[in-house]
This record gives sequence, C-alpha cells and structure tokens, in this order.
Amino acid sequence: LSPDCSFTCHYRCRALVRLDCSGPPGTGDEDDGNEQVLEKDTNVDEPSEWEKTELDQAQVEQRIKEYNSQINSNLFMSLNKDGSYTGFIKVQLKLVRPVSVPATKRVPSLQAGRPHPQGVKRRTSFYLPKGTVKHLHILSHTRASEVIDALLRKFTVIDNPRKFALFERSEKDEQVYLRKLGDDEQPLRLRLLAGPSEKVLSFILKENETGEVNWDAFTLPELHNFLLILQREEEEHVRRLRHRYARCRQKMQEAL
Repeated sequence: LSPDCSFTCHYRCRALVRLDCSGPPGTGDEDDGNEQVLEKDTNVDEPSEWEKTELDQAQVEQRIKEYNSQINSNLFMSLNKDGSYTGFIKVQLKLVRPVSVPATKRVPSLQAGRPHPQGVKRRTSFYLPKGTVKHLHILSHTRASEVIDALLRKFTVIDNPRKFALFERSEKDEQVYLRKLGDDEQPLRLRLLAGPSEKVLSFILKENETGEVNWDAFTLPELHNFLLILQREEEEHVRRLRHRYARCRQKMQEAL
C-alpha cells in the first residue's frame, strides 16, 4: 500500500507496475466532487463540431504551424510526406473500478527429464492512482480504439478494452461537457482542430458504462481482491473522517 497515492499491489507484482506515486495525495483530481458534468452525446450518434470540420492539405499544414507556435513544450506535430501527420495527445485516466495486471508464477514440469518450466497465468487487481496522465505519440489516422489499446499496454492492463472508453472533455460557459468518442474517431485530428488548450479539449479514459456491473463475470480471485481493496479504502476513509472531526473538536475546545 503506497503512502502517497494509496495504490495497492501484491508484493510480488511491484516490479510489473510502472506508476509514478511521487506526488502528494489528492493531487490532480480534487475537483471530481465539485465539478458539474454534463455528458453530451454519450452514445456517439451525433458528431462533434470538430468532427464536422474538413481540411485540405494546405489547411492541415497551416493548422500544424499555428499549433506548434502556441505550445510551450517540445510536443510538436509534424507533417509527413504522405499527407498524414504525427503528434502527441495527453490522456488522463479517471477509472473508478480496479484494473487487472498479469502475474506469472513458474511451475516446474512434472515430467522427468524435461526441466523447462511451464508458465501459469495469473492476475492481480488494483486501483490506478487518481490523476494518472499519459502522453502518447500517435498518427493522424490512429483511431480512438487504438489509443485505448495502447494505454492498456503501457500499464500492462489485461482487462478487455471494451470495458473502457475514450472521452473528449471541453469547458464552455463555466460548464464541463463530456462526449464519448466513437471507435473510429481520430483523437490527434481533434487535437489539431481544437488547438493545444486543455480547456478547449482534453482526453479522458473512463469505464465504458453500459449499465450495472455484472459481478458474476469476475473470477473468484478478482472478487477477493476487490473486497480487500474496498476494506482498505473504507478503513482509510474512516481514519480521515475521525481525524477531521477530532481537529474540529480540538478547535472548539480551544475556543471554549
């Protein structure tokens, strides 16, 4: 159990997890409880304003120049000879449920004279730290479904990619809008059309909400891990609540 981000992992699986837990607790996701969110077009029936925009080759080249002139980092977009372009997108992971990563246990072969081990695939589950962000270098024709696959590979997550969805987030008139991207939409194209501002457009990976969770679809080890994680989260939540009320009580007694 990490003291900084409350990430829980089996001690044998620590080497498989590549997460930066150096930040202070609660950073990057403190607005979840206060942010008023309106989910618009979650079934992707209507294209967004960016998706309706068509650009010819000259317009694409001009947009790339404008984009590169506005960013404050070296995450530039570059035009290729075939007319496509490459660049970076930043995706924030806001996952509520645990994810599964592989854990391989080597079991010696029972057949004499054949010493090579046989791998037995196992998995363990944990929560990704709040505010986890990943930059991906992609092509203009890279689809949203391919971005999801790449993110899962980066974190060695072995859950079915259909459990997740990529959302575009935008702010307008002090209101936050979320829209689920279709599998074939091209995130880098949306990034180019919207410009580099994260308020105008940013990307979030969330669970693909299709209804109630079917707990019967999980294996027994996964369910046991979920229960253990929930128990530790509950204990930590109770500890924080008691600490907060103890401080309030102390302040009142000092005032008295």
